[in-house]
Amino acid sequence: MNAAIFAGSAQWVAASADSRVVGLFRKNCAADDWRQLHSGLPAHVEVRALAIHPQDTGTILAATQVGPYRSTDSGDTWTAMNFPLEAVCWSILYAPNDPRTIYCGTVEMGVFCSHDEGRSWTEFSIAEPQGLCKMGFPTRVIALAADPSSPQLLYAALEVGGLVRSIDAGATWQDCNAPLMGFAAHARYKSQLFSDTDTEGMLDSHALAVSAARSGEVLLANRMGLFRSADGGLSWADIDVGQFSPLTYARDIIVSPHDPHTLYAALSKAAVSDEGSLYRSHDLGESWQRFDHGVEIRSTLMTIAASRSSAERVYCAARRGQVFGTEDGGASWQEHPLPRGVEGVYAIAC
Repeated sequence: MNAAIFAGSAQWVAASADSRVVGLFRKNCAADDWRQLHSGLPAHVEVRALAIHPQDTGTILAATQVGPYRSTDSGDTWTAMNFPLEAVCWSILYAPNDPRTIYCGTVEMGVFCSHDEGRSWTEFSIAEPQGLCKMGFPTRVIALAADPSSPQLLYAALEVGGLVRSIDAGATWQDCNAPLMGFAAHARYKSQLFSDTDTEGMLDSHALAVSAARSGEVLLANRMGLFRSADGGLSWADIDVGQFSPLTYARDIIVSPHDPHTLYAALSKAAVSDEGSLYRSHDLGESWQRFDHGVEIRSTLMTIAASRSSAERVYCAARRGQVFGTEDGGASWQEHPLPRGVEGVYAIAC
């Protein structure tokens, strides 16, 4: 099919009482209307992550509330993958250099791996990392990332639980939280909303990115901003995105599939807010520039997707159902609102 955009929404406790529409939606880049996808998906499907096959763009994975699903026809039909349990999936990842290997992150710190395209799965055991905050929801693996230059090096971001890493493709895991918690010794990094510790903000992980341009380096987006580790998560430095943006709550960060030095970051005021922004860096995060323009992002910017088929195509989605995109490398932007009632947008792919 022609180039398409996919957006996934799920239940969100702060959604308006009359805005509880969840599901998976698709829009042709050249068309105006979104189509809700149903065939083969569970009723009232909730989608929190999407992944497109690195070699076959017609094959798409969706992380749902009852495990991962796959489409091999650009989203027309879907089938459940042979997941070992009905678990809420929050993240899904094709391994670099081997698309037969798939990782899936779930609630309760679950990380699963399949080496045969989802026909069988292995569950990894992750010990509770230090400082993990007890919140009003189960700890979830909100993001997964692997180093393209060293695929055995795998990272799992835990929402309000920090970060763990594996140097053996998931067989064993190491807690990386101590240096992150150390930031909270300084007032600017303290944040305490729902737990009993002011390290909460530094452990409120949202997204990870690893560039092939710098093996061993990992980038983290969290409540307090953007952070960089040059040694695989053992120590951290603040990128200090506040030098460039008045908004620093970071929900997503990705590497351009066309240039390993180019990053995109979703920056907003807070988890529930009325303002968001998309920033771009051409130097692996040393400097940042506002990328979206001519549109108004009226809620927290949640997720970013850059097309592998066109370096000019970048899309992003905001919490309350706004989708924005450029087809000309940022020269112009258009808004593509999801159907009325869709809030709790977590995922986008193009």
